[in-house]
Amino acid sequence: MSKALTFKLNVNREEAMRYYRGEASTVIVRTDDGKALQFPASHVRRFITQHGIHGHFRIVFDQNNKLLSLTRNGDA
Repeated sequence: MSKALTFKLNVNREEAMRYYRGEASTVIVRTDDGKALQFPASHVRRFITQHGIHGHFRIVFDQNNKLLSLTRNGDA
């Protein structure tokens, strides 16, 4: 059984580049329902733009907390 959480992410360009270069290995966010969530930064690299990372995201993971998917709301 999978579980989904949603959260907002607003990361400036400099911090996003730390994720891109691997200098920051984890992303720590507060979900929309107030839970702390930590996951590998490698999963946000594809969302980096010249302005950083901005948007509302949905993360899905399995019963063993293995990340199954990460999507930005509005992405196909």
